[in-house]
Amino acid sequence: MKLSLLVAAMMAFALSACSKEEPAPAPVEQVAPAEQPSAAEEMKDDAAAATEEAKDSAASAVDAAADGAEAAKEGAAAAVEAAKEGAANAVEAAKEGAAAASDAVKGAMPK
Repeated sequence: MKLSLLVAAMMAFALSACSKEEPAPAPVEQVAPAEQPSAAEEMKDDAAAATEEAKDSAASAVDAAADGAEAAKEGAAAAVEAAKEGAANAVEAAKEGAAAASDAVKGAMPK
């Protein structure tokens, strides 16, 4: 179960990462070199944004897996209840058939 949740989360993360296009970069204005953020800071910010996106995707995948598990649980409960009802109906029908057969035998016996 844990493995399937992990696989679902990884699949959701991979699909969300692959399906999103990066927005076109905004035109860069010429500013003094001291005011521009360094490439390392930009990469750090990009990594933080990607991490947040991954967390959101993983949370969505976990929620979807939990919803699927709950639906399966409800479906299984309904199937068990239907099987119990069917078995009870079969037992009742068998009892009624046995009673009818007993009455038929009693009626057929000479007095």
